[in-house]
Amino acid sequence: MKKYLFLLLMASSASAAFAQTGKEPYYTRSLSNDGIKKVFLNTSGGSLLVSGEGKEAPHIDVFVVGNNGREYTKDEIKKRLEQDYILDIDIHNGELHATAKSRRNNMDWRQSLSIGFKVYVGSQTSTNLNTSGGSITLKSLNGSQNFETSGGSLSVANITGNIKGETSGGSITVTDSRNNIDLETSGGSITAARCSGNIKLETSGGSLNLTDLKGHVSAETSGGSIEGNNVDGELITSTSGGSINLMKIAGSVNAETSGGSVHVQMDKLGRYVKLETSAGHIDLLVPQKAGMDVSLHGNRVSFNVNGDFQGRKDKDDVVGKVNGGGTTVEVNGSSNVNVSTR
Repeated sequence: MKKYLFLLLMASSASAAFAQTGKEPYYTRSLSNDGIKKVFLNTSGGSLLVSGEGKEAPHIDVFVVGNNGREYTKDEIKKRLEQDYILDIDIHNGELHATAKSRRNNMDWRQSLSIGFKVYVGSQTSTNLNTSGGSITLKSLNGSQNFETSGGSLSVANITGNIKGETSGGSITVTDSRNNIDLETSGGSITAARCSGNIKLETSGGSLNLTDLKGHVSAETSGGSIEGNNVDGELITSTSGGSINLMKIAGSVNAETSGGSVHVQMDKLGRYVKLETSAGHIDLLVPQKAGMDVSLHGNRVSFNVNGDFQGRKDKDDVVGKVNGGGTTVEVNGSSNVNVSTR
């Protein structure tokens, strides 16, 4: 076991890099000989980053800045850490544990320090990260990633494995990642691009932007619009406060909104298409010669699809089979419903 109580290490200036601002690390330690496979980071007031890109030798950086905008000297930071904080680094059996926390529960935020970690390791690394006052960034890792922040954004790029992250106060961006993705925010938008696998995205206060996704995608927002482009597989998405625009969709889709219109362009039909809005119109484009079982309902229904139709067409309802039947197409709108061939 290698345990480094941070306050004791500060006396060894040869192994540390000091700075008066957060632009440079307050402390740096090499991890090249430790074979790190798991990273555990916990801080109450700073941002966290773990990268397996391999652009830098394995090491950990510690950043310390004042929350009130003041730039502290090295001696001032040392004194504040000794008086008010517990800060240590523990390494054993391929695990890195870095913790920063206040000794006092009632510290004035304006007088407190923000302590963050940046860790550079090999790509085959799992993480468990927690901060109540900063953003979290993960890059180029393969393994199980669990992370949570109460006050910042989440950024996930090139991650393979089980990915579970949550923030109560920021946006989420996930790109070039795969397998199992589960991300949630209570206060920001979500952008997902070039991802595959089982993807679950949820926000209570922002928009959804979905691009180049493949697999099973569940995306939900309570307060924004939904934009999707080039989604292949099964897409289940809903919003209580915005419009839905989906382009180049292949497979099955279930899209619902209580506060806007719905526009969907299907490149290829899967098992079903289900669209619904309580406060707008619906436009659906389907491929040529598609076999469908259609059930369309709205204030006024326009149905212009090439092929053999058998069933009933009324002003506000169209029910029947197209080209012998096939994909279930259910559309329910409060206004105009337009279904046509691409």
